[in-house]
Amino acid sequence: MSIPRRLLTVLLLCLALLPALAPAGAQGQVRIKDIADIEGMRENQLVGYGLVVGLNGTGDKLRSAVFTRQSLIGVLERLGVNTRDQERQLDTRNVAAVMVTANLPAFARTGSRIDIAVSALGDATNLTGGMLLVTPLLGADGEVYAVAQGPIVTGAVSARGAAGSVTRGVPTAGRIANGATVEREVAYTFAGGDRLRLALRNPDLTTARRIAAAINASAGSQAATATDPRTVNVSLTGRDSIAFIAQIEQLRVQPDQMARVVIEEASGTIVMGANVRLSTVAIAQGNLTIRITETPQVVQPNALAGGQTAVVPRTGIEVDDQSGRRLGILPGSVTLEDLVRGLNGLGVGPRDMITILQTIKAAGALQAELEVR
Repeated sequence: MSIPRRLLTVLLLCLALLPALAPAGAQGQVRIKDIADIEGMRENQLVGYGLVVGLNGTGDKLRSAVFTRQSLIGVLERLGVNTRDQERQLDTRNVAAVMVTANLPAFARTGSRIDIAVSALGDATNLTGGMLLVTPLLGADGEVYAVAQGPIVTGAVSARGAAGSVTRGVPTAGRIANGATVEREVAYTFAGGDRLRLALRNPDLTTARRIAAAINASAGSQAATATDPRTVNVSLTGRDSIAFIAQIEQLRVQPDQMARVVIEEASGTIVMGANVRLSTVAIAQGNLTIRITETPQVVQPNALAGGQTAVVPRTGIEVDDQSGRRLGILPGSVTLEDLVRGLNGLGVGPRDMITILQTIKAAGALQAELEVR
């Protein structure tokens, strides 16, 4: 069965218009699991101290790195090799002391594997190709939760010659995928609990109330209550905990956004929220630029004149007061799009725009929080 070409064109046009016909609120909705965490389901940081061996002459200098020398002697003694008498003769550059860090995920079970990060502690110049020896990883309580070991991958390139060197990346820090084995679990369970708390990643009272309303509408009862801008309490009484939590995670809400302008002065980056508004304000921006150029000219006399060659200085001075820039007016209650278009219409760059935004805020015309980093 063939579809007429005209009907097919109409169908394709309708499919193309579907995103535009969708409600604006639905397009901004996100899942609850993407904006909130369940209290207690969190990672735990682990740290350990270890040795990396097998380096190609890029490890620590044992004469200056005392901790590396002592650690190497201790490892060899545990393996039955006595080097105390020859301690001062140890002069290898194939060993490096490192700090090992990892994040222990929630519900990590004994025997599961986690990734680890390795960073040089002494004066080692490159950890590429090294092998991390068995390293216990400790939690904040001082207990061992994982044991790490394996070959290090830095992803860096380093080459050195007699007259120069090239380094890309950081060769003194690397990772080991699945490099640690979990030896101790962090106890946490949903079973037997009658209540849980959702913690918003970006605290906002409006968003918390919307989350509670969405949960109550899905559950058909007053199961959720927003207690503060960051916390939503959810009752699990008489419900299948796992099924109800999975249902909550998939619910969609539209998070509210605070009117905020974030400025990163180091890089000249400006980020504005959608709710940023301006009161009516007039803006004029300009800088005085003075440019001085020296173009000396060589004067050569005629052959029979008997004079000498001389250099005549010539100086050019240009003054640009940017008088062509006019006073611009930004009307009140403009949208973010209008604000950006108006600032761009003034012909200013990001650096000048940062100064303009700070001045507008000082004048009380920027109806948003201004955060400078």
